[in-house]
Amino acid sequence: MELWPAIDITQGRCVRLRQGDFARQTEYGDPLEVATRYLEAGAKRLHVVDLDAARSGEAANRETIVRIARRTGLPVQAGGGVRSLEAAAALLEGGVARVVLGTAALSEETLLEAMLGRWPGRVVIGLDYRSARSGDGPVRRELAVRGWQEASGTLLEEALERLEGRRLAGVVVTDIARDGTGAGPDLAEYADLLGRCGQPLIASGGVSSAGDIARLARLEQAGRRIAGVVVGRALLSGSLTVAEAERAALGLTN
Repeated sequence: MELWPAIDITQGRCVRLRQGDFARQTEYGDPLEVATRYLEAGAKRLHVVDLDAARSGEAANRETIVRIARRTGLPVQAGGGVRSLEAAAALLEGGVARVVLGTAALSEETLLEAMLGRWPGRVVIGLDYRSARSGDGPVRRELAVRGWQEASGTLLEEALERLEGRRLAGVVVTDIARDGTGAGPDLAEYADLLGRCGQPLIASGGVSSAGDIARLARLEQAGRRIAGVVVGRALLSGSLTVAEAERAALGLTN
């Protein structure tokens, strides 16, 4: 399982939000300095998100993301506000390895097809959801859009079904309620998603320890395993080191 240390950027600074709430953010300094520390600590890849672009569509932090890719030399998976071929090209041709397309992949399928045709194996889909239950009914996992500020009306299961057969590099699934909380990933949820999703599945949200990562790495359903895990606050706060996280992702720890 691949480890993707996360660097979320707003107004030029590295931050972590709690449950997607911009009013509850913790700042961790200059994004390029954070990326350099991860490189020196042994990180093999980075997951970078332009939070401002996710909300507005304006690529306020694109140059910073490109500098991170070029200076570290690491494969960078970048997203946030990628809603056009031009936005994707600016990142991919600037040195980013993979670009993350959000729910625009579902609302603008011609855009997705164009991106897959132009950059096969370099497009990841990001699906961010909130769970809700009405009475005794089943849990609804509804996708959120515009930097997690709006409900989309599309269920996670429906989105995964529509993505089947596409030539994707992966699908990042983020549980917004757990993101930035350190509450741990919902293993039952990811086991269910493994059974539904034929694409490489990347877990995101709630990871707080090497044990969380190890449990995700061991998770198996229908002969499939989690392809990667995005880890943010635990690494930024220092409660988990890159070395510990990498070992857990490789199954070298309990």
